[in-house]
Amino acid sequence: MTTALVSGVLAVAVAGCGVTVPSDPDGTLDRVRGGQLRVGVTPNAPWTELPAGEDGAPAGLEVDLVTGFAEHLGADVDWEVGSEEELVGALEDGDVDVVVGGLTARSPWASRAALTRPYVTVPGERGEEENHVMATRTGENAFLVELERYLIAQDVQANLGGLR
Repeated sequence: MTTALVSGVLAVAVAGCGVTVPSDPDGTLDRVRGGQLRVGVTPNAPWTELPAGEDGAPAGLEVDLVTGFAEHLGADVDWEVGSEEELVGALEDGDVDVVVGGLTARSPWASRAALTRPYVTVPGERGEEENHVMATRTGENAFLVELERYLIAQDVQANLGGLR
């Protein structure tokens, strides 16, 4: 009985403090909404492809998804090209908000980044199933949840076409 009473009082106290769950300690979702989505991209066709030379924007399935997510948030996209290691470092430092490049749920970066839930499953090179994910900054849970909701709404699995 006492535990239930204490839990109830704490719930009311936290609600009164304006705490929302999930939250972003660094305010990523609020900053991106109506502002700038900083995307780290590494080449991994057909998920992400970089133009030859320095002109043009990246292309590919994940580029299209991230661009749509930015539009959903009313944000412009700022592309940062690099290796996975460089981009995960930039993610940890808060210099990019999301990293794309054909990452899978088996990513070695899972200990340094928050991976979305798989948004699509495709056969891998050896015939095994590959669950594709995107990487975000750890702790920025409101941003992660908003990205996951967007990805689920896109129904990528149903719209894969030639990738199956």
